[in-house]
This record gives sequence, structure tokens and C-alpha cells, in this order.
Amino acid sequence: MGFSLEFDPSSNFECWSLDFLLPLSPTAMSHLDSVSRTLAWGRALADELRAGDVVALVGTLGAGKTHAAKGIVAGLGSNAEVSSPTFTLVHEYPGGRLPVFHFDFYRLDSAAELPGIGWEDYLDANGVVVVEWADKFPEAIPSGARWFHFEITPDDTRTVTEKS
Repeated sequence: MGFSLEFDPSSNFECWSLDFLLPLSPTAMSHLDSVSRTLAWGRALADELRAGDVVALVGTLGAGKTHAAKGIVAGLGSNAEVSSPTFTLVHEYPGGRLPVFHFDFYRLDSAAELPGIGWEDYLDANGVVVVEWADKFPEAIPSGARWFHFEITPDDTRTVTEKS
């Protein structure tokens, strides 16, 4: 029996052989060796999210934060084309089980700028708030947020770990 890898974007599983499925766990340390695994990880996390949840994503450029956000948006049922909100600061993705408000703090200079982009309003909007570069202003992230740290490994894959 040969080794095969298939990805079904409608599920949270990658098929490694005919008789073995590897579920992705968003709550443990995960090794993400492809974009498809990162998207699937985000989809798995989306299954756990509820209105009012905040997902704080931390990692260097290219670590996988935006791909994770794409998976979260898709996992919540939106067909929206997801891109990094680096220049617009926030993108809204309606149309799924919950709306997603996707922030990027990378270009902000201080947390004092957040009221100007409606930060508090989005936190109260009964959707899911996803924040890239959340570690720039951790004081702005509500208690109870879920923090995920993405790291690029020496073999150019990624690990993601949930930290409190």
C-alpha cells in the first residue's frame, strides 16, 4: 500500500492512507507542513468559536497567520475571499455562521489608534474577532481571548501553539 496525501477542503481532516485520518487539533501544538494544513487548522478552530470570541494570532511575517484566518473564515461558512488587512487594518467577512472581523495591528503605532477604527464596536458586534500581530498591543485584547503563536521551523514548516 503506497503513501498518499489528499485534502478535502470541506472537512478538517487530511487523509494519509485509506484507513487513517489525522484530525487537526487547534488546542494543542500543531505541526503545519503545508498551506492546506494551515487552512484545515483554521477550519478546525472555527468549529469551536462562538459569538464574542477573540482569536489573537502572533508570529513573524510569513508564519501563517493570514492562512489561519482564511481557514477560520471558511470554517465559519463564509465564501469570502480573505486577504491580509495590513493596509486597511480591518476586513469584515459576513455570510457565515458568524461574521468575522479580521484585524491586522502590524501598521498601527499605538493602541490609542484602535478607537478610531471602531475596535470596541467590533468587540461588541456578536461576531468573531481575529487579530494578526495581536502581541503589539496585548493590553487591547480582552481577557478570555485565545492566543495562538505561529513559528517558522528550520525546515520551513510551521508550528502553532495555544498560549494563555
